[in-house]
Amino acid sequence: MSAAAPQPDPARPEVTDAASFAAVTGADARALSDLEQYRSYLVDWNQRMNLVGPATLDVFWSRHAWDSAQILPLAPEALTWADLGTGAGLPGIVLAILGKHRPGFHVHLVESMAKRCRFLTEVVEGLALPATVHNSRAEDLSLAVDIVTARACAPLSRLLGYGRPYLQRGAVALFLKGQDVAAELDDAAKSWDFEADVLPSLSDVRGQIVRVRRLGRGR
Repeated sequence: MSAAAPQPDPARPEVTDAASFAAVTGADARALSDLEQYRSYLVDWNQRMNLVGPATLDVFWSRHAWDSAQILPLAPEALTWADLGTGAGLPGIVLAILGKHRPGFHVHLVESMAKRCRFLTEVVEGLALPATVHNSRAEDLSLAVDIVTARACAPLSRLLGYGRPYLQRGAVALFLKGQDVAAELDDAAKSWDFEADVLPSLSDVRGQIVRVRRLGRGR
């Protein structure tokens, strides 16, 4: 007996290309053009350094663009963002592209590796994005922002340490995590006093978004 094909989740939009991305996010032609150029930067630079998994470039719109963009509606009024350990600029570059024409919108791209910062600087300058590249460890900065975010950066217990200076200045955290989030939350609770809730990812059935509203002293 063959298994029935899995049915699509109506609450989880299917994004496969620029058109479906635009339909879900409302991105206009200018943003789609910038995202296409960003993908070109990734393809070019990925031949010289490990920015993203090469196979993920074939599913750029779902794996990178939509995965990043989904957090914007969770903080619709937020204007200032800090993306910790941004790496290839995910989600920060995508956020900067989508917020490019919003007055006051700005993304701080925080990355400790200088060669990745060179890539980020080229993208920011080439696309004229409202973003600043910081070649620094996340915990060494203390920026006043509305939202602090990170994707594939570190386990939650370490990530809270990186995000503490921002959270203590009033930021809310939106951390993109994978399927092991429950274990990460349990582990983080051994070291930190914090309040968080978990939201399902709209881009990946295995993904979760951890929203941290309060972070107290480490234990």
